[in-house]
Amino acid sequence: MKAVVHERYGSPDVLEVREVEQPELADDLVLVRVHAASVNPADWYGVSGRPWVARAMTGLRRPKNGSVGTDFAGIVEAAGRDVTHVQPGDEVYGARSGALAEYVCVRDAIVRKPPNVTFEEAAAVPVAAITALQGLRDKGKLEQGQRVLINGASGGVGTFAVQIAKALGAEVTAVCSTGNVEQARALGADQVIDYTQEDFTRGGARYDVLLDVTGTRSWGDYRRVLKPNARHVIVGAPKGTRLLGPLSHVIKLRLGSIGSGRKVSFFVAKLNRADLEVLNELIEAGKVTPAIDRQYDLSEAADAFRYLGEGHAKAKIGVRGS
Repeated sequence: MKAVVHERYGSPDVLEVREVEQPELADDLVLVRVHAASVNPADWYGVSGRPWVARAMTGLRRPKNGSVGTDFAGIVEAAGRDVTHVQPGDEVYGARSGALAEYVCVRDAIVRKPPNVTFEEAAAVPVAAITALQGLRDKGKLEQGQRVLINGASGGVGTFAVQIAKALGAEVTAVCSTGNVEQARALGADQVIDYTQEDFTRGGARYDVLLDVTGTRSWGDYRRVLKPNARHVIVGAPKGTRLLGPLSHVIKLRLGSIGSGRKVSFFVAKLNRADLEVLNELIEAGKVTPAIDRQYDLSEAADAFRYLGEGHAKAKIGVRGS
């Protein structure tokens, strides 16, 4: 089968489309023919080999596993005998490493695709939407009627966060650039702040939860907009130092918050079937709609990663199946 792979770390130029062995089906696995995929910042970091500290798990000099991508949507080709939640012929989506390929084998994080979204839209959901959901619901403890600030309301996580926060009953303020203001409003934000025109840390508003997708400000700035017992959830940050990457920003915020009464947390989403089912309910109810910025062919995966690395995507970046 065809798959996007990389044998070394570096720029998107290291990505190649090659013929590789099709994954083998086991009793607890599902084999999916991929119709669409999407890319995430975590995929970019995996290809670039940054930060260096992460190479302890991925391979110090070269990647241990050269497969690329996580999000996918497609049709079940075969299912192991222990699998009961999907069957051959089902339209599905989910998350599994190596999604930028013709086929992927999945164990848990896979559900049937809602009928009101396309394969391309479904493939935009898993990593970004689960990150937004777990960040707001689990880490932010967001409750109905609370005020939430989403710093970075464009891109994959940001566009889902606006919609999920509204679905949870919160009052949502979105922070984004001029070109994304109308999109944030269309997704349901109650207030939208254009950071090129207004400093959101200098306003009079205070928030119960801050979902920080961009990590653009210091703890002193963030503290001004947080209520005394607020939760600051970090899901994204600048690329940071070569050694620590985004973790350098996270460490500064955690240290700065000591003794303030505010809780600062950073997490990596746990991909699972249960949360995909929660998202399915929201999608089928029309409360969450995947937003897509651009689509690339599998042969153009390097271009998709270049665009992702520029950091200006308005929503999710998709990759069509071969």
